[in-house]
Amino acid sequence: MYTFNREKFINDIQTQGYAILNDVLAPDFISRAKTALAEAIEKEAAYHGTTSYSDYGMVLLCSLYDRVFIDLFDNKRLTDPFNSVLGEGCIVYAYTSSSMPPSKTNFSARVHVDCPRLIPNYVTNMGATIALDDFYEDNGATWFLPASHTQENAPARDEFFGRSKRFIAPAGSVLFFNARLWHAGGSNFTPNWRHALTINMCRAYMKQRIDIPRAMSHLDLTGVSDAALQKLGFHAQMPASYDEYYVEPEKRKFKQRTE
Repeated sequence: MYTFNREKFINDIQTQGYAILNDVLAPDFISRAKTALAEAIEKEAAYHGTTSYSDYGMVLLCSLYDRVFIDLFDNKRLTDPFNSVLGEGCIVYAYTSSSMPPSKTNFSARVHVDCPRLIPNYVTNMGATIALDDFYEDNGATWFLPASHTQENAPARDEFFGRSKRFIAPAGSVLFFNARLWHAGGSNFTPNWRHALTINMCRAYMKQRIDIPRAMSHLDLTGVSDAALQKLGFHAQMPASYDEYYVEPEKRKFKQRTE
């Protein structure tokens, strides 16, 4: 039976800036997602016309490519942790892949944070690195510096790599973190891709990096759950006209709690 220790998770995020949960994804979901992700990476490389760009392996918006990436938001093992910190109204800010090409690294290898703003005692964004393959040192397991989410300036490289931990975990595990946590991708020294998804979730009153509902407007979303649509921002759209503003409450595009 699925159980989620909400209090421990919140405490870990508050004090250490991260929490690792195992068995978030089922094996059949992982298999579907890896196949779809490999195809999406090829399509994005075709869009750029090369594989030599700095973000090669990072799909910019996963939900454009396959229903499996939308169905992910029906998984409470993934959404409950986000909701516990940001509230049930939280939405996707960015939804990328974090795959590492064979025998390479990419732009994620810089020491960085995923949120520019630092507001003491208030979390605006949370991240999740979702392992679709086993993560270990040789295939580029993510580096992260515990308790660095309250640190405004980047640590020196020697300090960072001297005190950091690695996200070493089996496929299906998720590294949840305050988006202010300093971290860096590793280098893949193996001959195989190392696949992962990355989600950055924000408060519902914030703007998404890409207007996801508008970007997905050409897709057939028949059968997509209300929960998945909410997380993708379909319930947090701004009215674009007087008519949309004055429509009945149940038909409004922004129709959720904001927390």
